[in-house]
Amino acid sequence: MILPSEAWIESAQGRPCLNERIGETRMALVRLLVVDDFRLWQECIQAHLEGHPEVQIVGFASNGLEALQKVGDLQPDLVFLDISLPKLNGIETARKIRQLNPHCKIIFLTGQLHPEIVLEALEAGGWGYVYKEDAPTELLLSLESVRAGKRYLSSSVRGLEDVT
Repeated sequence: MILPSEAWIESAQGRPCLNERIGETRMALVRLLVVDDFRLWQECIQAHLEGHPEVQIVGFASNGLEALQKVGDLQPDLVFLDISLPKLNGIETARKIRQLNPHCKIIFLTGQLHPEIVLEALEAGGWGYVYKEDAPTELLLSLESVRAGKRYLSSSVRGLEDVT
């Protein structure tokens, strides 16, 4: 499912933020951990997914070490993970998440759009990679694809040479 761009609203800071409009999807309940050091992104994702009947946000983390603790404590099915994190970057965090919980799937949701970083993130255990600028139309699609056992690259990432 692809959300129209009007599904996004402007936050008070003038940045895009997910709106609560949700389309109908059918999938099993997903226990989701959101890891991003930018509080506004956490709030946007929460505002967008809270109304989704098959997605339960079980927690938030603002750095890599906190993410590892929460993965151990909360046992999420899926993690939205930024790469540029304090204390432990997202790629190293993903490697450790895979050791802690091999069944947990990871979708990188990040502002990094360099082929070498994308490849390293996928090699570290990422099932998906969504460039933040693609998130308005591809966030839920990435979640649905990964939950269905399919890898996902957002449109900007698919457009990079040396990645696809």
